[in-house]
Amino acid sequence: MIPYGRQDINQADIDAVVEVLQSDFLTQGPKVPLFEKKVAEYCRAEHAVAVNSATSALHIACLALGLGKGDWLWTTPITFVASANCGLYCGAKVDFVDIDPRTYNISPEALEAKLIKAAQEGLLPRVVVVVHLCGQPCDMERISQLSQEYGFRVIEDASHAIGGKYKSEPIGNCRYSDITVFSFHPVKIITTAEGGMALTNEKALSAKMELLRSHGVTRDPELMSKAPDGLWYYQQIDLGFNYRMTDLQAALGISQLMRLDGYVARRHELAQRYNESLKGLPLTLPWQHLDSYSGRHLYVVRLQREKATKTHREVFEALRAAGIGVNLHYIPVHTQPYYQRRGFHDGDFPEAEAYYEEAISLPLYATLDDDQQEEVVNALKKILQ
Repeated sequence: MIPYGRQDINQADIDAVVEVLQSDFLTQGPKVPLFEKKVAEYCRAEHAVAVNSATSALHIACLALGLGKGDWLWTTPITFVASANCGLYCGAKVDFVDIDPRTYNISPEALEAKLIKAAQEGLLPRVVVVVHLCGQPCDMERISQLSQEYGFRVIEDASHAIGGKYKSEPIGNCRYSDITVFSFHPVKIITTAEGGMALTNEKALSAKMELLRSHGVTRDPELMSKAPDGLWYYQQIDLGFNYRMTDLQAALGISQLMRLDGYVARRHELAQRYNESLKGLPLTLPWQHLDSYSGRHLYVVRLQREKATKTHREVFEALRAAGIGVNLHYIPVHTQPYYQRRGFHDGDFPEAEAYYEEAISLPLYATLDDDQQEEVVNALKKILQ
């Protein structure tokens, strides 16, 4: 089976982790702040907070921005459920904005229309989580303009996008957002086995997230309500969580980061090969905005149902039967049973639902070789021609 994505672990990665295993610190040692520093420098952001998953990063990002009971969080329906769940964790209410049919990202036009209506009803969101699906950044300049006009805060869920660029600047620099979140899950562009990171240019947001990732406990005398009783002293000053990243994970991340640009370049090369090889098939190939350089986490094709002789399900199952580990990113969040129990219905976001009925994620990862990619292409041609 050729998987849709997979990690690449080399001897340098193994050596980096073994070095930590043989050191004095397995967690809360020097590797985590070093990894944070390197990612912040790469992205040209002021601060970075490493955590144990991108979901954790989304959660503490929302809390740092003051999201709470009675507030609204808006996001896209085409994402993993964590982009919405993070609002519910904070006691907020969640709603969705339909996608752009060309980029599959949140539609700025749909967002503006929804904001106009929400302003009239007094139901504006406190936070909007935009998702850079497949690695292609959203229209961040327009979203930033809307955030200033309507007073909401912006989180970039860039779980798919590290190594990419928007308007020639690194994704993660937070020029158009308050906080950017990365994922280091094994199928992502670089991995720490599990892990995530939140980047920001605001010192107060960084400090809040650092506090929240470690139980709300501090040893900083300036943050304590009274003078320390001794060198052993600490105080819990907030309700936090155990969301820390280990030094083992950070060491792996530092090693992987050194190959990030090469990984993304190879993904672009593979995507271009797909673009050339799949022409003429009843498929809509990914469209890339000229202002962006995608992280290319996923290569999603859409079946042109009016031209194809097989259904979406038949094509997907035939590819799996041929040993091609295709996947579908994602089932619209508002169609999940949990969210339908919260009042959402099929038909609420038609562009997202049309996407779901046609989308297939083809294998794309840095170590996918040309022969394997040719096997994917030939299988598709055999099924669709």
